[in-house]
Amino acid sequence: MATQTEKREYVFDADGASLGRLASEVAMALRGKNEPDFQPNIAPNVSVIINNASKVALNDSQLKAEYKRYSGYPGGLRHESRDHAIERLGYNIVWEKAVYGMLPNNKLRAVMMKNLTIND
Repeated sequence: MATQTEKREYVFDADGASLGRLASEVAMALRGKNEPDFQPNIAPNVSVIINNASKVALNDSQLKAEYKRYSGYPGGLRHESRDHAIERLGYNIVWEKAVYGMLPNNKLRAVMMKNLTIND
């Protein structure tokens, strides 16, 4: 029954698109939920590419949203605005965090994220 499947490739264009709406579509494609042979315990053999990542539609309130991380030590909560993160690391970090948060929190998450390619 096991057959060798070819790697499917999905290309998304982020020019003028909403960050959350496109990230949810990308997460669905990475997970394989748009395919008839979906299995939740298997990462599909797909490649997802996001083109024009820097042309995503973000308004001022979305740019002022904060990313938080905690070191685990007292006083170790760090805040960084999305605008500052874009200046520092580019639009890749915005897309990675958006898609990463929409994938299930299990061992397959890292495997699925390796299949994501983001192009400016």
